[in-house]
Amino acid sequence: MRRVKPPAAAIPEGAGVPADTETRADPGLAAKVDFLSRPAAYAEGPAQVSRRETHMSWVFFLDGTVYKLKKPVRFPYLDFSTLARREAACRAEVALNQRLAPGIYRGVVPLVLRDGRLALGGEGPVVDWLVRMDRFDQARTLEARLLADGIADGEADALADALARFYRTTRRIPTQPAAYLKRIGDALAYHRRVLLEPRLGLPAGQVRHVLAVQHRFLRVRGGLLAARAGRGRILDAHGDLRPEHIWLGPPIKIIDRLEFSAELRAVDPLDELAFLDLEMERLGAAAAGARVRRRAVARLGERAAPELHLFYRCHRATLRARLAIAHLLEPNPRTPEKWPRQARAYLALAARDARQLERRLRTPSGR
Repeated sequence: MRRVKPPAAAIPEGAGVPADTETRADPGLAAKVDFLSRPAAYAEGPAQVSRRETHMSWVFFLDGTVYKLKKPVRFPYLDFSTLARREAACRAEVALNQRLAPGIYRGVVPLVLRDGRLALGGEGPVVDWLVRMDRFDQARTLEARLLADGIADGEADALADALARFYRTTRRIPTQPAAYLKRIGDALAYHRRVLLEPRLGLPAGQVRHVLAVQHRFLRVRGGLLAARAGRGRILDAHGDLRPEHIWLGPPIKIIDRLEFSAELRAVDPLDELAFLDLEMERLGAAAAGARVRRRAVARLGERAAPELHLFYRCHRATLRARLAIAHLLEPNPRTPEKWPRQARAYLALAARDARQLERRLRTPSGR
């Protein structure tokens, strides 16, 4: 599939922008990735190194250790375009993730030039920074377990309890109700601009219906959202609570808390739990996802109106569809054949939730 060139007028801030090389001494990203892919680069002396590219990083897996190199890129929601920004992001990632993943994030390591060659740590001009982490058994992530044989009720309950403890003790983010509603309305406008771009080829009728139902919710039941903000229910949460980031342990540890945007971490826990519920259903574990969400909500002493839960799920699925298809607006998208398929899958989930939400909105009580 060919890359779609981002339309300048329709999506002015849509694409990620690779950073220019900062100094003549910097060998460039390709040379860094090549060096870090070699076992000889590491003092641990691994037998082999495997690597994985993500949207924002290159991740290198040793026998018991993981190193993460942030790409020198700039997006509307993050900026890793300079060495100083990448260092700050690495240090923030290590500090922020101590809460939910104690003992996993070990520190920040410089990548230096020594005698004209790259070296990990030690003396020499710093050309980049890496996060150093302990490696855990990937087969014990929530995603892997759901794709294999599922999880037991006790494991679902333990996860719900861990999340509830976190939400009870993390700091509250003062948010004015009007500002919260505006933030969601602005997000819907952004979803529309991307998802309805004709060259991306998504089903326009489905997109319009999904967005129309969410707009209707804001008009007739927006008070539910305003009340969440008004009662101090917007928290400094995880920001990207996907099953691949949850290690079932024991003890449970949750990695990759968003370090690059405090705004994206400032969410209603009912929203974040709805997102996890959505992702678990997408992996074929709808019952387990519902169990985790309901128990965590109960542990928080909350009551989630069904239409609020449906709105949050629908909105999250729409967001994930937008993030998926927006890869095609980047200069050099990875696996371009993957993103339309993923976007359509999320849109199908959003459309189903939108139909259920629409039925509830036909009565004043939402029943």
